[in-house]
Amino acid sequence: MMKHLFTLLLLLASVELFSQSNTVPVPTIEGEWWRIASNPDLGAYNSDKQEPVDFGIWQAADGTWQVWSCIRGSKHPGTAYTTRFLYGWEGRNLTDKNWSPQGIKWVADPSLGETPGGMQAPYVHREAGAYYLFYGDWQRICLAKGTDGKHFERVLGGNGQPDLFAEYGYINKFKKEGNPQFESYARDAMVIKRGNTYYCYYTSHLTDPINDGAAFVRTSVNMKDWSESTIVSHTPPYNFNSPRYSDECPHVVYLPEHDLYYLFVTQTYGQKSQTTVYASANPYYFGVDDESNKVCTLPIAAPEVVLHEGQYYLVALTDALDGIRMAKLRFVGK
Repeated sequence: MMKHLFTLLLLLASVELFSQSNTVPVPTIEGEWWRIASNPDLGAYNSDKQEPVDFGIWQAADGTWQVWSCIRGSKHPGTAYTTRFLYGWEGRNLTDKNWSPQGIKWVADPSLGETPGGMQAPYVHREAGAYYLFYGDWQRICLAKGTDGKHFERVLGGNGQPDLFAEYGYINKFKKEGNPQFESYARDAMVIKRGNTYYCYYTSHLTDPINDGAAFVRTSVNMKDWSESTIVSHTPPYNFNSPRYSDECPHVVYLPEHDLYYLFVTQTYGQKSQTTVYASANPYYFGVDDESNKVCTLPIAAPEVVLHEGQYYLVALTDALDGIRMAKLRFVGK
């Protein structure tokens, strides 16, 4: 009963917020895109099918800018289904074009329970002179830490492994149809901090309906102990893509002047890319089978938003999935 009452209150708050939709700014791309990264030369690991996909972008301690991307489809060793690792580029200035390739930056460590070739979607949170690297190892959200924003070491928990949590749901992928397995595919983590609380947003899959995707959040006050998960969005699939990919790469931006949280979630990559954007006053709820908080859709995939020297920038994959691009972003009131 209390759970239903809480959901009703969230929905009423959403209606109240969007009944005054002219107060909700819309993220708007300004000007032309410029490329910051291209498909890298991997030497012996090169493949015609390789693609830079989900990435993280941040400023290192020496002032340079770093972007690390998950490279999929290469000939890098892993398993029959996982050949992924993180590759890096460096820019002297955020707005530079064609950043300098830095090579392979992060690979799985199977001795610590990570899936060979399973590296996914990095995100770096900077705080008090330390850099915290959140990443997926194909099944779990994991953590590493560094001091210069370029080099990291895994933070090991009581089990001697770097995992923070998993999100278990029924998955048919790589299994015979009709014989679902109970597995975790938590990935695409990103973190914001409000007060003394860390909010880790990520994507995974639901137990019901089977093989469906959603975006989740967990909270912590120490980056070690995390709450149970809450579903924050469950978005309809787009362009006939599988619903298991309807809430990929969740990215949250807080606008203090409006006291609003914006959630960006991707439904499709490539030439027909789509990302749905929600706005909410509540960081735990954006839209679960409910579009009252929906602000707009953007023809992009896997975006991150960077605020630098008072200017917002939108960073996203290229439509050809052969690199990463950037454009100026503004939140425009109606």
